[in-house]
Amino acid sequence: MRPRLFRAPFSHLGVKLFVIILSVNVAIAGLVFLSVSRSLDRGFLEYLETTQTQRAETLAEGLGQEWARRGGWQWLRDSPPAWERLVRQQLWPGERQPPHGIERRLGDARDFVLHDAEGLPVIGLPPDDQEMASELHWLPIEYRGQRVGTLGYRPPQQLMARMDRIFLSRQQRNLGIIVASLGLASLLLAGGLAWWLGRRTRSMALATRSLIEGDYSARLPERGRDELSRLARDFNMLAATLEASREARTRWVSDIAHELRTPLAVLRGEIEAMQDGIRPFNEDNLHSLSQEVGQLERLVADLRLLSQSDAGALEVQLAPLDLAASLASRLEEAGGWLGDCGMTLTTSIQGPAWIRGDTRRLRQLWTNLLDNSCAYTTSPGRLDVSLTQDSERVRVIWQDSPPGVPEASLERLTERLYRVEGSRSRASGGSGLGLSIASALVKSHGGTMQASPSPLGGLCWTLEFPALVADERTP
Repeated sequence: MRPRLFRAPFSHLGVKLFVIILSVNVAIAGLVFLSVSRSLDRGFLEYLETTQTQRAETLAEGLGQEWARRGGWQWLRDSPPAWERLVRQQLWPGERQPPHGIERRLGDARDFVLHDAEGLPVIGLPPDDQEMASELHWLPIEYRGQRVGTLGYRPPQQLMARMDRIFLSRQQRNLGIIVASLGLASLLLAGGLAWWLGRRTRSMALATRSLIEGDYSARLPERGRDELSRLARDFNMLAATLEASREARTRWVSDIAHELRTPLAVLRGEIEAMQDGIRPFNEDNLHSLSQEVGQLERLVADLRLLSQSDAGALEVQLAPLDLAASLASRLEEAGGWLGDCGMTLTTSIQGPAWIRGDTRRLRQLWTNLLDNSCAYTTSPGRLDVSLTQDSERVRVIWQDSPPGVPEASLERLTERLYRVEGSRSRASGGSGLGLSIASALVKSHGGTMQASPSPLGGLCWTLEFPALVADERTP
């Protein structure tokens, strides 16, 4: 079945992400606008307060010197326009025209009031306008320690009211533009991110649902090198593994059915022949039936052992034992059997080699390896078994003579019911479960079992078991 790629244009998660991201950004922009606007308003007023006070002090000092030079304030009463020129000269000396904008507002002659030493107005408010006079800030005008008058100036709040808060409004408008731009950028960012992330997560959700429903052909597009891309690759690997597992399970059931059908068919044929009188009911025919029943029993026992291994319930009673003695004993017993198969046995076993093992299960392991060598080695053949050890591992090298195994098939030799030649004939080597059982037995002892080409021309098995330290060797 061709893998199906999942692409989803719409995602509820994407909508939620869009709303959340946009809301957070809008809230942040609003808080920034309020805090900056408030800070700008307060800071601007403080700036005006300081500037206006400094200018008033400068003007008061200059007015004191003018009073001494002119001999009083009468010249200002006689010529009111001279007041504006005097203020301009004191605040902006050397300039024909005062600056524009805020600076001009802060230095406007109309914002200052001059009273003489008796409190009578020279320029500005009449003496009876007490309400307006109370809103002004007053500075004494002195000359050589003598008070010659009083200068009043408007506070920043009144200046701001007069200027209609032009400057502050302009800055707030610029800040509003910045916040609006930030909101638009947040909108685009939230929309793009929500669409991109939601689309990919939606695809993953649909593909996962397909796996739950048993469609293992589902695949996700792999783009980029981010975490989602790695997750997509892991998902595709999981889907491929599940698909391969289902195919293997299907083949497993089919192969088991085939293996069971063969002895059952022989049994049925033998029994029907006896019932029909074609074959006599004697000891030889009963022995043939007994062999087929024994074959069925071995097959069922092998299947039970593998199922226990898969479930982690294989009965293995581990205890300190000498692996070298176990191997040498079984090979010695099998000498006659190997001779009948036309095989010459050569051993190089260095003992003792202590591991934690089960004597019965290890004997079953050596028997399965012997069965495999006898079944697939051309007579006359050779079997070479060696055992070496170091401080951490005990290694068994089991190799035989031709025929060999193609390298492409080496990794599949421990698969259940797998045969290199692809034949299902029972005469070519039993049920095909022997090496699977051997691998399961090695794993139950904490070891590994690896296949490779043999220098003798056949197959080489390398078995490694964890070695016991000296303190653990007491049975």
